[in-house]
Amino acid sequence: MAETREFKTEVQQLLQLMIHSLYSNRDIFLRELVANAADALDKARFESLTDPGSARDWKIVITPDKEAKTLTISDNGIGMTADDVVENIGTIAKSGTRAFLKMLEEKGENSADIPELIGQFGVGFYSAFMVASSVELTTRRGDAPAVRWSSTGEGSYELDAAEKSTPGTDIVLHLKEDAELYLENWKISEIVHRYSDFIAYPIVMPEKKIDDEKNETVEERTLNSQKAIWLRKPSEITDDEYKSFYAHLANFSGTEYLKAIHMTAEGASEFKALLFLPKQAPFNLLMPDIQKKGLQLYIKRMFITDECKELLPDYLRFVCGVVDSSDLPLNVSREILQQNPMLDKIRNAVTGKILTELKKLLENDRENYEKFFVEFGRIIKEGIHMDRANAEKIKDLVLYESMNTPEGKRITLKEYVDAMPESQKDIYFITGEKREAVASSPALEYFRAKGYDVLFMVDPIDEWVMQSMYQYAQKFFKSVNKGDFEDKELEEKSKAAQEKYAAVAEFLKKSLEDKVSEVRFSGRLTGSPCCLIVDGQALSPHMERLFRAMNQEVPVSKRILELNGDHPLIAAFSSRLAANADDAALKRYAGILYDQALLLEGSPLPDPAAFAREVVELLSGVLK
Repeated sequence: MAETREFKTEVQQLLQLMIHSLYSNRDIFLRELVANAADALDKARFESLTDPGSARDWKIVITPDKEAKTLTISDNGIGMTADDVVENIGTIAKSGTRAFLKMLEEKGENSADIPELIGQFGVGFYSAFMVASSVELTTRRGDAPAVRWSSTGEGSYELDAAEKSTPGTDIVLHLKEDAELYLENWKISEIVHRYSDFIAYPIVMPEKKIDDEKNETVEERTLNSQKAIWLRKPSEITDDEYKSFYAHLANFSGTEYLKAIHMTAEGASEFKALLFLPKQAPFNLLMPDIQKKGLQLYIKRMFITDECKELLPDYLRFVCGVVDSSDLPLNVSREILQQNPMLDKIRNAVTGKILTELKKLLENDRENYEKFFVEFGRIIKEGIHMDRANAEKIKDLVLYESMNTPEGKRITLKEYVDAMPESQKDIYFITGEKREAVASSPALEYFRAKGYDVLFMVDPIDEWVMQSMYQYAQKFFKSVNKGDFEDKELEEKSKAAQEKYAAVAEFLKKSLEDKVSEVRFSGRLTGSPCCLIVDGQALSPHMERLFRAMNQEVPVSKRILELNGDHPLIAAFSSRLAANADDAALKRYAGILYDQALLLEGSPLPDPAAFAREVVELLSGVLK
């Protein structure tokens, strides 16, 4: 005799919420039911280890019936007794329900936080009511009597005795009219391939076959590959299998990877991972709005999401791969992960492994690493600013061209420091838009004369990163075109020039007062008459241009004009000024001097046409 049981009021409310509000994708119902079936098979297979007679060909069967408009999901797993059914199918009736509903009242029923609030309820089974007007579950465990559970998902459910010859569970969904798409073989295959392809057990679907003599037979077609490549030993995986799986992850056939990285973690957080370092940067690497970020997340081979951002820091977003956790908890919808410290542990382990493998690649295969760094270096550099915990490891991975290296040749910070003369105390660098511009900067002249190397930082991100770089190997970074220039050997010489040509400095400052903050002499220059220097922590012109390119308003800062007291041009200017301080040409010469300083450092001229006219007029006067 069937027994009817009423759902409690709060359970009815929760069930309605789940059916109508919880899931954003109806396809999820099949993933949930397959996951439950796989769990049942796991338990039965475990029991069979001590009871070999209970072993069988484990499988999950999905049977669509278009005439009856039903979809059946069957497994030959552990099954349930009547008490198990009440306990397991009634999970939502447990003690946390009232607390959840109270929170729901405080948040409001339409709150966007709802999926995150209900993480404690393991009720994936009830997702069936998204597509079914009624559900029947028939199950049997061992030698216990079979039992049938049925409900329309409204006020009550029924329990009754049933006939079932073998252990396992059959779930029959009576589909709603708007859900009959789930009776189509192609749709079922698509969902299984997307969400359950790597489930360890065969997921089969009976299909009718008619031979040439019109004889009808039924054959089972396996829908999933069951080949979770990340669970196998690397020695057992062929190159073709790696390439095929990488193409699947990268969503691009024919693409190549540089290195495959296997991980196995045991203990407090158990997971396996297979990660790939790519060879070429995707077209959207610098387009965060249209770029997928994160790794694919599986739990016990069940696909959860292909964009789990929590598993990978943003500066490693070029890495693709899979993480498969054995014990990571999920919320009821499996669409939003619970906030859990286990995620942080996995992220830290994955990040550490990738950085270690990059270091090995740098040390053991420099040629391929340099090619890789050309593609992804500017992204990796973000980590120096964003990931303080791993900043020192990332500093060991970055490469730069320098004043003393041929064009295209890059060195590490360690190589730079190892090559420093004993007299050099700091790491010198210069930022700009391209090598050609910074290589011709007058600010390099002193360092070239001293035999010091200067790093060329010409990635758009470099100057921003340098705000967090501070030091490497206990040596501070110093910009050659920023701040005061200190050299005791030349201090007296600069002081003497400042006194000798004080009138020149005063005249230039007055003539260029709208462009420069100060005019002074220094030993920074050995061949050029002047250069422009940024004062202290002010933004460089290069950084100002970058901000404006991002539509951010940045005021133009005045810079310091430094003069070379040994240059004949300064001596000639001084003589002309001493002869006639009111000479109108001197102010024009001051403007030309400033513009040529801009050209030498690679900065654009504010008025190129005016500069050209001044030069033509100057030449005309000289050539008369």
